[in-house]
Amino acid sequence: MRASKQHKGSNMSKTLYYKSVQEIEAFCMPQFQTLDRPLCSNNSTHKSYFSSKSPREPYCTFESSSATASYNTFYNSPSTVSFSPNGSPVSQQESQSYPPDPHDNNYGSPASGSCNTDDVYDFRHKLRELETVMLGPDSDIIDGYDCSLISGIEIDDWKQMMEGIPRKDLKPVLVSCAKAVSDNDVSMAQILMAELRQMVSVSGEPIQRLGAYMLEGLVAKLASSGSSIYKSLKCKEPKSSDLLSYMHILYEVCPYIKFGYMSANGAIAEAMKDENRVHIIDFQIAQGSQWITLIQAFAGRPGGPPHIRITGIDDPTSAYARGGGLNIVGQRLSKLALFFKVPFEFHSVAISGCDVNANDLRIRPGEALAVNFAFMLHHMPDESVSTQNHRDRLLRLVKGLNPKVVTLVEQESNTNTAAFYPRFLETMDYYTAMFESIDVTLERDHKERINVEQHCLARDVVNIVACEGTERVERHELLGKWKLRFRMAGFTPYPLSSLVNATIKTLLDHYSERYRLEERDGALYLGWMNRDLVASCAWK
Repeated sequence: MRASKQHKGSNMSKTLYYKSVQEIEAFCMPQFQTLDRPLCSNNSTHKSYFSSKSPREPYCTFESSSATASYNTFYNSPSTVSFSPNGSPVSQQESQSYPPDPHDNNYGSPASGSCNTDDVYDFRHKLRELETVMLGPDSDIIDGYDCSLISGIEIDDWKQMMEGIPRKDLKPVLVSCAKAVSDNDVSMAQILMAELRQMVSVSGEPIQRLGAYMLEGLVAKLASSGSSIYKSLKCKEPKSSDLLSYMHILYEVCPYIKFGYMSANGAIAEAMKDENRVHIIDFQIAQGSQWITLIQAFAGRPGGPPHIRITGIDDPTSAYARGGGLNIVGQRLSKLALFFKVPFEFHSVAISGCDVNANDLRIRPGEALAVNFAFMLHHMPDESVSTQNHRDRLLRLVKGLNPKVVTLVEQESNTNTAAFYPRFLETMDYYTAMFESIDVTLERDHKERINVEQHCLARDVVNIVACEGTERVERHELLGKWKLRFRMAGFTPYPLSSLVNATIKTLLDHYSERYRLEERDGALYLGWMNRDLVASCAWK
């Protein structure tokens, strides 16, 4: 009997990865631009590039002031970034003007005479360039920036001070600027921001691209406008089909999300291999794509599939990327289950995790329960933000439901309760690895790379750097802290299957060899070179 159980779990685990999902994507995924497969790997450089199958379309280009531009379309340049309605570049003279918002208390200070200097004008102009890329041409965030604060600074003095820092060494300048912001040294912060504006680029090397977004966060932090710029970034989202396409590209070119989904699904498949009725509660179901391979795996289970019921929870604001409510997810997964002859039910709960209670989850006797927390719990405010402490409240609520397995997948980063300066350093270290990993897969002149980084990553960076209190919703914790929370709620570790671990290692064979997978202390870690980026574990 024991041997047969092991064999059954092995088949389930292998199915989670080895079966192709091409035949079922039509049921589950909306139609959007796909990427060429398989990856074209260059063993000498360890780079694997994706290219687009879609026809060439007009898109935004950057005018480079450098005569040595090595790319036809994008290059490392902080020069003019303006767009005409058809997507072609226009000059600064052709772009519209942007009056400050008279109702914004954080902005609109009168400019002093010193703002007429070429250097200060250039500083404001560079802020506008990056703002145009991130927020669109009608933003008013930077126009009200108080340049009168620079009035007492001699341009020659700060230029002389910057001579001690190598021109291309961007990280020390970012760190010094963050320290000045942390110390509320406004003059020094603005000096360094002016220098950084000449060094960052949304189309340059990984640190230059990340630096552009971190600089945007520093500007907002200094002006106490973190929440304003974060909300503006959300308002400037592309149409939902484009946003979903960018998310899908990120899903394909980096293994982080796939790793999280596969490790969680492996734990659930192992725990439910002998169950006839399975209830899965997903606290952030998004597109529902995590469950495609699991339903497919259950369909091939020896002895037949179980009856599966999925409760999908998601804040109504997430409906934008989906192009509609949770009923869309339910319909896609139901069609998939019907295709594979798996008995299936879907229950939608369109509320925030902060508002979930036991009655919303419709627990039924006789069902084996699995609960999935994939990239979700870090959005829940804890005791440092709210006396309600929804982060721990949810764990206690779930423990009271007596689940057979609970899966946790989170970014391995420490930004929750950290003060601004150490939080900035941690964010820079974490996202440097993230941007470097994108760089080996998406060529720098790939027309969608800037869109992927801007719409899938930049908002998180700005939120972590610029926002405080309840406005800061990206609050990551290291796995050690999550383990403490789970144990305090009464959970014990659920061992991960070695078969699942081996399957994930096979997945990584399709990506750069600089990714690494490590199992330690009952958890799986996926990292880029020496930096852990995502951690996964299971509990009962």
